[in-house]
Amino acid sequence: MNKNTVKLKINPEENIVNQPLDEIVRNGAKTMLQKALEIEVDLFLEKYQYILDDKGNRRVVRNGRSRARKIVAGAGQIEIKAPRIDDRTLEIHHEPRFKSSIVPPYLRRTKNIDELLPLLYLKGISTGDFSEALESILGKNVIGLSAQNIVRLKQVWQKEYEQWSKRELSHKEYVYWWADGVHFNVRLDNDRQCILVIIGVTLDGQKEIIAVSDGFRESKESWKSVIREVKRLGITTAPKLAIGDGALGFWAAVQEEFPETNHQLCWVHKTANVLDKLPKSLQGKAKTMIHDIYLAPTKVDANNSFDVFIEEFEAKYPKAVDCMRKHRGRLLEFYNYPAEHWLNIRTTNAIESVFATVRLRTYRTKGCGSRIATLTMVFKLIQSAQKRWNKIRFAQRIKQVWEGIIFEDGIEVQESKILELVSV
Repeated sequence: MNKNTVKLKINPEENIVNQPLDEIVRNGAKTMLQKALEIEVDLFLEKYQYILDDKGNRRVVRNGRSRARKIVAGAGQIEIKAPRIDDRTLEIHHEPRFKSSIVPPYLRRTKNIDELLPLLYLKGISTGDFSEALESILGKNVIGLSAQNIVRLKQVWQKEYEQWSKRELSHKEYVYWWADGVHFNVRLDNDRQCILVIIGVTLDGQKEIIAVSDGFRESKESWKSVIREVKRLGITTAPKLAIGDGALGFWAAVQEEFPETNHQLCWVHKTANVLDKLPKSLQGKAKTMIHDIYLAPTKVDANNSFDVFIEEFEAKYPKAVDCMRKHRGRLLEFYNYPAEHWLNIRTTNAIESVFATVRLRTYRTKGCGSRIATLTMVFKLIQSAQKRWNKIRFAQRIKQVWEGIIFEDGIEVQESKILELVSV
């Protein structure tokens, strides 16, 4: 059995008949949640195992358990002791510290089946197993536990997705686009499914879903199909900036469909790709040097740090350096946009944060059932997440970008300087 598969076991030798049903449910939910938290911590520790001290010991480690915490579920309160992590060193490396996504605040406050059901499905739980899983987490009082009702609900969501995919967008204008492809295993299909997602920022600074589409891979033709469908729905004006990873398919498609759009490569993806081409003993140093590039206050400073990185690693690790150097311009494009937006437009975190929980729950599992069901579930998760999205910081700058105001090193260029630049 896979070590990350959570099973609810009841010892047949125990006299469970004499136990109140609610107590059985609470104990089962406690076991499931406790195991899930342990898996989440293990995955987090694996991610940062390369961070070592002078003696070669890991800096990101377990640190006991927190005090007992009560989670409110349908069957009552469930008491758990979450594992703790000593991850203070991540601040030095400019990495986010650990925060559990297994029991997020919104899930503690409400029995939200609209979010829980897609998560369970994407984890690989079949329709017939939903009853046990939902009872264990939410208690007996939750509605719609039968397999028949689950199937009916999934059909309703599929119709919602089909209607949403045909909505009118001619009144919409999006300044920034984030694009990414999210891969899933599908039990009833031989190929891995790739869900292509585009999220945009409107003129008032609100983040919205633009497209959620099925694809077999992140190819040029797949992305062109998505972008052309968006155009058919009414979006004819190109975004000012598109943010994505290094997948050539997306950039080739954008170049053909919206040639006036500028390109910003995601620094998170680029950092991971570069570190993968370096020995673990140098990854910490390289990561710090990469941070010095994209956290530099000006493009000149960033280019200077870029040159230092090349000089440091080119002789012995040319593949890592080539991975950085070939995309230099598109990595530093964000300097031509408001500094207040840099945190948002340097990476594809707008999409990555939405799918962080999904990826955790599909890790090493048997995958989802069908392609259309997976697509529908992903759509419902994003749609639900959108309700909690905040507006982009300093939204007033959005209109300036849309109107063509020029920015240099994140600062608005005054008219006198524009004339000076034109004359030169």
